[in-house]
Amino acid sequence: MDKIKIGLYGVNGHQIHHALVDHSLGECVAVAAFPEELLPESFKANAAIRRYATLDDLLADDAVELVSLCSPRRADQAADTLHSLAAGKHVYAEKPCALTEADLDAILAAAARAGKAFHEITVSDTPFDQPYLTMRELVQSGLLGPIVQVFAQKSYPYHNRRPQDEAVDGGLLLQVGVHALRFIEQVACVKVADIYALETQLGNPEPGDLRIAASMMMTLENGGLANVICNYLNPPAFGKWGNESLRIFGTQGFVEAVDGGAKTRLVLKEADRGPLHIGEPGPLYLDRLLTSLRGEGEMPLSPEDEVHPTRMLIRAKQALGNR
Repeated sequence: MDKIKIGLYGVNGHQIHHALVDHSLGECVAVAAFPEELLPESFKANAAIRRYATLDDLLADDAVELVSLCSPRRADQAADTLHSLAAGKHVYAEKPCALTEADLDAILAAAARAGKAFHEITVSDTPFDQPYLTMRELVQSGLLGPIVQVFAQKSYPYHNRRPQDEAVDGGLLLQVGVHALRFIEQVACVKVADIYALETQLGNPEPGDLRIAASMMMTLENGGLANVICNYLNPPAFGKWGNESLRIFGTQGFVEAVDGGAKTRLVLKEADRGPLHIGEPGPLYLDRLLTSLRGEGEMPLSPEDEVHPTRMLIRAKQALGNR
């Protein structure tokens, strides 16, 4: 079967150009708003990859089946997504895919109406990468019993490329917090029902609106509780880009992954079972998407479930603005 033909728009985020080098399921056929120097070497030498200046030019290319969006401003990306769906393209959009709940609903409705796939870039790899896939499977097995409380942490380094304008990348809550809420909903496998957030700009070394740290408290749909912290306070000496932790507490015990997933532990009522036996990671979410577009499989999450963490964070951010 032919590879899925992909167009890349923008580089503001986790664009998929490197993943497409010699990919067995998809190929890049066009780029727009994409600096030539950022292309992989094999793409630079490939004159068959069309170069366009604008998204409209890219969407006019009939060969493009799927558009990967890393829009220059995240505040414009929902409109870019709707435009792409209306042009008959599948869409893979950088997180957060929308900054308002109305835009999120409009995207889901437009995708359903057009009969096109819509998914978020990067974020959904989390529950299918290790050690989180093993933790997800353990939760789903029922070994921990009902999940009562979850703690999640996402900490990244600060650097001076972090936008002071949240409209550029969505801000700390929406572009970092979404990873942590995916821990809760897609690893601990319990949806967030209600959420309350606090943010601070303390420690921001430059003038602007960048939030440096945030804390969140949540109730879960099963009646449980969750807490999240996220920040740009991970020191370079830590040695890993992401200092993340996840602890899932059930009535029969707990499981955890700390130090960026480097250490795991399972403790049940009757025994400390020590580190988890980690299996192979699942396929990349991009690979799952391309496989599904080729009619060879289904996505593991519905579009609604996939973006539910984004929906809850939008609500948390809106509530902050209303206080």
